[in-house]
Amino acid sequence: DIIRTIRDPEKPNTLEELEVVTESCVEVQEMGEDEYLVIIRFTPTVPHCSLATLIGLCLRIKLQRCLPFRHKLEIYISEGTHSTEEDINKQINDKERVAAAMENPNLREIVEQCVTEPD
Repeated sequence: DIIRTIRDPEKPNTLEELEVVTESCVEVQEMGEDEYLVIIRFTPTVPHCSLATLIGLCLRIKLQRCLPFRHKLEIYISEGTHSTEEDINKQINDKERVAAAMENPNLREIVEQCVTEPD
C-alpha cells in the first residue's frame, strides 16, 4: 500500500498503474523481534529505462519514511528486465550513493514530487 501511489517520474501514472510494482513484487521476512527484511523487485516499463535508478530511489525513500517498524530494505530490478540491472541494483542499495543523490536539490525535488501522496 505504501508504494502503490508513487508516481512515475515521466508519466502521470502511478508505478502500480504502469505495473512497475505489484503486490507480488513485495516480500517481507521476519529477521528478529520487531525487525523485518523488505525486498522489492520492480519491473521498468522498458529494458533501457533511463529512470530506473530514480524509480528505485523513490521506492527506497518512501519506504524509509513510511514503514512503521524496524527494517532492512533491499530493492532490485526484476531479473532480466533491464539492460544495466546489476549496476542499478548496486546503486540503489548503497547507502552512501543514496545519501549523495538526495543531497542533489534537483533530484530531491523530483523524488519528492513522485513520493508525495495525492490529495
